[in-house]
Amino acid sequence: MERKAIGIAILAALAATAASAATPREGKQVYESTCVACHGTGANGAPKLGDAKAWKPLADRGLASLTANALEGVRKMPPHGGRLDLSDLEIERGITYMVNQSGGRWTEPTDRASRPKARTGEEIVQAQCSKCHATGVGGAPRLDDREAWIKRARLGFDSLVASAIHGHGGMPARGGMADLTDEEMRAAVTYMFQKSGKNP
Repeated sequence: MERKAIGIAILAALAATAASAATPREGKQVYESTCVACHGTGANGAPKLGDAKAWKPLADRGLASLTANALEGVRKMPPHGGRLDLSDLEIERGITYMVNQSGGRWTEPTDRASRPKARTGEEIVQAQCSKCHATGVGGAPRLDDREAWIKRARLGFDSLVASAIHGHGGMPARGGMADLTDEEMRAAVTYMFQKSGKNP
């Protein structure tokens, strides 16, 4: 019975390890599990979290330079902050979190190996496009104005999508959401076209 319990515990630990490997930890998680030991108090000469004066010259060196130090180890800090199970991406996120908590404005690195799930046309329209297209602000075709959408699609639906991607009239490129992919833009325009009562 005891052997069975140990086996279950081992399997649970392996499952937890696999899950953490599948989903890279965010910067705050990396900091709280590892970096806080020294950067939380300034132990061993580590720049303390929140000390903008200490972090400014470090942040000026950039993420690549700070990451190289963290991966190799520097002064009293061991490689990977003493946590060899942390991926390079997680190290970068931990550094970014500390810089941002100390006056920086860095964007947390993304996992380039796994593409985030595409947002649906409806999600994009509700989050952004409806700000103008719900009421027709600035001459934007309203979501319920079928004729206005048909008129704009006369040169072809691809042309309409291209206008949305590159910007047209008072509408900025990608409707002001720079992180939207071409596919997501197409989904958003398709959704609005369908809402107007006409399929592309």
